[in-house]
Amino acid sequence: MAGDNSKQFWKRSAKLPGSIQPVYGAQHPPLDPRLTKSFIKERSKVNAVPLKNKKASSFHEFARNTSDAWDIGDDEDEDFSTSSFQTLNSKVALATAAQVLENHSKLRVKPERSQSTAADITANFKVIKSSSDAQLSRNSGDTYSRNPLHKQQSLPLRPIIPLVARISDQNASGAPPMTVREKTRLEKFRQLLSSHNTDLDELRKCSWPGVPREVRPVTWRLLSGYLPANTERRKMTLQRKREEYFGFIEQYYDSRNEEHHQDTYRQIHIDIPRTNPLIPLFQQPLVQEIFERILFIWAIRHPASGYVQGINDLVTPFFVVFLSEYVEEDVENFDVTNLSQDILRSIEADSFWCMSKLLDGIQDNYTFAQPGIQKKVQALEELVSRIDEQVHSHFRRYEVEYLQFAFRWMNNLLMRELPLRCTIRLWDTYQSEPEGFSHFHLYVCAAFLIKWRKEILDEEDFQGLLMLLQNLPTIHWGNEEIGLLLAEAYRLKYMFADAPNHYRR
Repeated sequence: MAGDNSKQFWKRSAKLPGSIQPVYGAQHPPLDPRLTKSFIKERSKVNAVPLKNKKASSFHEFARNTSDAWDIGDDEDEDFSTSSFQTLNSKVALATAAQVLENHSKLRVKPERSQSTAADITANFKVIKSSSDAQLSRNSGDTYSRNPLHKQQSLPLRPIIPLVARISDQNASGAPPMTVREKTRLEKFRQLLSSHNTDLDELRKCSWPGVPREVRPVTWRLLSGYLPANTERRKMTLQRKREEYFGFIEQYYDSRNEEHHQDTYRQIHIDIPRTNPLIPLFQQPLVQEIFERILFIWAIRHPASGYVQGINDLVTPFFVVFLSEYVEEDVENFDVTNLSQDILRSIEADSFWCMSKLLDGIQDNYTFAQPGIQKKVQALEELVSRIDEQVHSHFRRYEVEYLQFAFRWMNNLLMRELPLRCTIRLWDTYQSEPEGFSHFHLYVCAAFLIKWRKEILDEEDFQGLLMLLQNLPTIHWGNEEIGLLLAEAYRLKYMFADAPNHYRR
């Protein structure tokens, strides 16, 4: 009997939600190229289909043979009768896990102690800081000049999960947290924000290259149109809007159990745990309850679109930014139960209103058939065909449709392709640009695609291309990489936005 139960357990647990698998549809996190490149290459060789056999290399064939990372089924028909599954027991599993941890700790302690100190592996498996964070804290009081870390040497020392989960908006390379230039910029922001009537045009200009963490909450409220420029009206406006939001809660939230709202609430309830699953902050029950209320109230108040999968991601940057106003330590590990009820209510209401302002500009992305996304993907295809004909022809040769990878880029505003710290930096610029989320995002996607042109051209089959495009290696990205991406996107916008004859064939 025990053997039957064990067998049924492994059959049920064959696929786990959120498991990090290099499969089509996987959402978190982007895969590290150093760990998966050989796997992808080997799998591509095994599954490679001659170019002549177009049917076998089509998207439909690929989709039929690939399971989604979120697909949970009973898999009653699968046969796990092999000896490895029959003989697996808890002692073997524990012994193997202990050996892996021991080997991993040895590898992390030995190499290049003079350059970086690896983070301690705790017994309770809490999220740990990356080696760059340890280096930062160790050198914060030193007077000697810091030797720059060579990225190729230091990257293998960084643990993947902590780096993916890290929300710190500093560079992944471990740059100093505050330079003289940054202090000057911070002072300029404070002068702008404290003036009687904040000059929003000047604030947008200063915010384009990034907003300092200390003033980002109030800056985002102003740039999104949630707060007035007049300082005397801000306190009263915040109080009124927060009360209005919780009035919506009292009026509508109980209706989530009614028959005509059950499907909406059920989908929200399913999607919330999938939101940034590697970041402990978003797995706290209290945070998930806040997200459920925000998304349900927005869906009720916008019946033309209702709730659509992907909107849940758009709450997270606002929530993190407004939470950082009250938290000095690492936000990703902060326990929100330590905050007062009034503070949590303020963060929740502000996140709702700022997300609503964002969605007001891109709501056609989420109405029936999502026409806004369809148009943007088509525009991206036309733009890439003008920017880089070789990449465009490469996609056509292997029958890769832009909709197969760019739909998620538009639907989630690249949030599934970038670490959250990079998304926050990206949104500094989006809120500084006219129509940043609806228009400028197109050029960011084009620049993002061309960024990987070498890797794209190296892949010579449909499956390899889709695997690459859905798992782009951005886990080590920081402010520097986002700054370069935005600069290239601005160049493309300057060249093509006002040149329709140049833009289209």
